[in-house]
Amino acid sequence: MQVVHWLPRTELPFAAPSRPELLMPLVAPEPEPAVVQAEPAAPVAARPVERVKVDVPRPTPSRPVAKAAPAAEPPVVAAPKPAQLPPPRFALQLLRAGACLILVELPTGEAFQSRDPSYLLLKDLLRAAGLPDSPRIIGEPVRWPLLQRGNLDQGPEAARDFVQGFVMVHLEDEPCTCLWLVGLPAIRFASQANAEDYNLEFQVEGLGSAWALPGLELLMDEPERKAAVWHAMRQLMPRWKKVDE
Repeated sequence: MQVVHWLPRTELPFAAPSRPELLMPLVAPEPEPAVVQAEPAAPVAARPVERVKVDVPRPTPSRPVAKAAPAAEPPVVAAPKPAQLPPPRFALQLLRAGACLILVELPTGEAFQSRDPSYLLLKDLLRAAGLPDSPRIIGEPVRWPLLQRGNLDQGPEAARDFVQGFVMVHLEDEPCTCLWLVGLPAIRFASQANAEDYNLEFQVEGLGSAWALPGLELLMDEPERKAAVWHAMRQLMPRWKKVDE
């Protein structure tokens, strides 16, 4: 059987101990772990850094934007001419009584008649003022508008210029101490005054001192106004009485 050595699997009782040398060839010693010295790694050549290619977005060619045409300047519109005011309608008569001139509204538009109630009231006013009660009529009545047709400006300003010029001409011929303006048209177009100036005295450029009185028709319709007229008259009487004396 070619058995050189035989070793029991278990220790036999009363058997002689086994010799160790017989067991040496069978049990191989465990090899000691070899210490492997790591060789220094060879320097790795630096790899060239690859440049990352960055795609830069390029503007895509667009259609040319048409420039907006400059805004057209608005047409110059001429300012509308102010509408001409309708011509006022009135009739005035100029009279002289002593040292006073009287520009009085003709209530009916016609010249005074001797028995007209308005003319009789005017005579009473002159008598109360200490002036001649039979005034002298100067020229023809001023009736406005002058023309019934045509393109002539006959508005309020034109009427004022005409009336003031008319009175001024007669003042140059014979001056007066006080100009009576009887009635709203006489007050408005011989001066810049209005109805609020009834019974007041004021200066008119080129015409001198003027006294505003309500119209004769208004005094007849509202007799209570006569008291204010009489009060103002008493304050002004010395102005023309001194001249007559």
